Amino acid sequence: MGQGIASTPADLLAARVRDAGAAPLVTHYDDATGERVELSATTLANWVAKTANLLQDEFDAGAGSTVAVALPVHWQTAAVVLGVWSCGAAVLDTAAEDDDRLDGVDVVLAAADRLPPLEEQGIEDLLGLSLHPLGMGMAGYVGPARDFALEVRAQGDHFAPYTPPDPAAPGLLIGGGQLTLGGLVETAQELAARLGLSPGDRVLVGDQTATAAGPVAWLLAPLAAGASLVLCRHPFADRLPQRAAAERVTATLGVKLDGIRELGRPA
Repeated sequence: MGQGIASTPADLLAARVRDAGAAPLVTHYDDATGERVELSATTLANWVAKTANLLQDEFDAGAGSTVAVALPVHWQTAAVVLGVWSCGAAVLDTAAEDDDRLDGVDVVLAAADRLPPLEEQGIEDLLGLSLHPLGMGMAGYVGPARDFALEVRAQGDHFAPYTPPDPAAPGLLIGGGQLTLGGLVETAQELAARLGLSPGDRVLVGDQTATAAGPVAWLLAPLAAGASLVLCRHPFADRLPQRAAAERVTATLGVKLDGIRELGRPA
């Protein structure tokens, strides 16, 4: 798919848009709410561009910046982390709800239910996400955080970084370690090969495994391989077999379904 020459995560997404822009890239389910949202590569790239414009123009995010992402596995999280990387900034992944290590962070994007303790820390540049399936804002919220949904809507559909992302710059801070932007791509490609991901794979991902594994595993490795995602938040086990059939799932990550190969497990 022409993605082997990618040097940053933004290149991976750009290659997918060129090669298969109209095809589904991320399909997101939340069984607790009954929602289903599907985004093509082109639609996700539009959200990424808007997010990157917001971060760059309103918060000066770019090379040398660190953006904390206190969000669950979600289609909007995919747009946020790819938007951060498009700016050339580093993501501090706090999906596992460790909000105690935010010293030196320039911007924080957090789910609405995680805002109160962050507000108590006096974080100045704080954006809240409702995670509404249609991208609506935080209804009834009166705190100091800016509303991501309202802010991002006004941003441009195309993004041009002030400074092109440097593959040698920090890209992900997680578990006390660090990967560069270029290292993210290399690690994603290596992980995709190790997991046995193939172009055209449709991968059903459970949210608990994805949260523990981090965005390289649940987002970048499938993107690097030319695969697409079916993200399942709060999954009801009895619904997954029918969902896998309806979504033409070819592989799973962190979920065991009869007749479908489980990535990372011996055949």
